[in-house]
Parts: sequence; structure tokens; C-alpha cells
Amino acid sequence: MIEALLWGAGLGVGLWALVVYVFPPRPPLQALVDRLHAAPAPPPILTAESDGWALRVGRPFVKPLAVLGLPNSKLRNDLAVTGKGIEHHLAEKAALALAGLLLPTVMQVLLVVADVGLAWEVPAVAGLLVGLGGFLLPDIRVRKEAERRRSTFRHALSAYLNLIRVLLAGGAGVDGALSDAVGIGKGWAFQQLRRALVTAKLTRTTPWATLGQLGGELDVHQLSELAASVSLAGTEGARVRASLAAKAAALRTRELTDAEGDAQAATERMSLPVVMLFIGFLVFIGFPALASVLAGL
Repeated sequence: MIEALLWGAGLGVGLWALVVYVFPPRPPLQALVDRLHAAPAPPPILTAESDGWALRVGRPFVKPLAVLGLPNSKLRNDLAVTGKGIEHHLAEKAALALAGLLLPTVMQVLLVVADVGLAWEVPAVAGLLVGLGGFLLPDIRVRKEAERRRSTFRHALSAYLNLIRVLLAGGAGVDGALSDAVGIGKGWAFQQLRRALVTAKLTRTTPWATLGQLGGELDVHQLSELAASVSLAGTEGARVRASLAAKAAALRTRELTDAEGDAQAATERMSLPVVMLFIGFLVFIGFPALASVLAGL
């Protein structure tokens, strides 16, 4: 019964994937018309790189996975933050899933050669579980890396706000303060800020517009708020030094709160091995007495 269910499920999934690959779903007519009349989107500031063995191995599976709607919009933003291409990510998911499916089969063949073979259900179920884990592993890694980079960017943004405030207090203009402040810092965050300002110069747009676009691509609303504040200073002559100081203080407070939360979580995780050791010690002590009682019954 279980064998028939597994074969039927596998056949159904295979036929469904084949039909989707041969006859991909067509977008509705309204979506195509809106795409024709939509204004061209500005070029992205964040760049993505696509290279590696996973892209070469999993390239045939990229189009079917893209037809299924992978990855979602949230994961696309995370991929943009990490600098990883969508095709590379989908190919890596397919390559790891394929490796997970084949690994238990290879182990089963080695065990059969050693005359210690298991029932075929064991490698089949293990292959499905390991393949699912390999399929989901790139998503988990991308989310963690994106969150780490966003945290680093917020930390660098607080320093950038202080530098802008100091330059504005010294009599510099808004454009000059933005350019001079970004030239002082180093690291990935300041590199993205410099790229945004260079993009503004090349496309002849305002720097606060490209900074707002960068904030949207990074999903860092503090940068979008900075762009809005600077736009008021650049277009209407508003005084923003106090606002920048308040934003920098809020960013520092958030970073301290996040650091304290991570430290408390690490402390709680450190107590788990002690609890497990204590439970093992109780079992080690109580098992002989329990075995004696059960043997005397």
C-alpha cells in the first residue's frame, strides 16, 4: 500500500512538472497591457553576481522553478541585499535538492555492495527528506545573510548621519555634505551609499532620490526617512540637523537593543546543554533502580 502511494505521488508530481514546463501559464491580458504602458523603472543600484558550480549544474531547472513563481518578492529583496542572482539561487536550490535525492541512493548502493543493504523505503524516504532540506537550505542562508547585512548597514548609517550633521553644521551644502561624508567611511554599506550617489550623478537625478531607491531595495526604512529629510533641505531649505541627530540616536538605540537581545538569546542557548546533561545524569542514576524494580515485579 505504501509503495503504491509513493509511486503514485511521484508519478503525479512528475506529470504535473512536465505539463507546467511544456505549457507554462500565460499572464492575463490586463497585466500585459499594464506592462506596456508602465513607466520604465530606474536601474537597480544593488548589483548581483551569478557564478559557481551550482549555476552550471542546476541551470536546466531554473526556468521551471521560475514558472512556479520562485522566489517570492521578500526573498528577491534578500537576494538583492546579498548580491546573489536569482538564477544562481534557483540553480543552487535545484542542485542541492538533486544531491539530497541522490545521496541516500548512493549510500544504499554502497551498503548493498557491502552486503548490508536496507529496505528500499529507507533510502526513498531519506532522499525525500534530505532533498527537501537541500531545497530549503539556500533560502535560510540568504535570509540570515540579508538580515546580517541590513544590521551592518543600519550601524554604518548612524555614523553616516553623524558625519552629515557635522558637515552641515560646518556650513557645507546638502549635496556636498552627502558626498563628503560618504567618502570617509569604508565597508560594504558605504560602498552601496557611494554607488547610489554616483548613480545620481550619472543619471542626473537628485541624490536623495537614489538614496530613497537604495533604502527601498535594501528594505531599510531609516535610509528612506533620511532621503525624505534631505529632500526637504534640498528643495525647501528646511533645517535638518536636529532631525538627523535624532535619527542617529534612534539607530544607535536600536542597535544596542538588538545586541542585548542577541546576548540574552545566546545566554539561554548556553543553558540548554546543561539541562540536557542534568537530564542524562538523572537517567543514568535512576535507570538501574527502575530496572531492578521492574525485574522484581
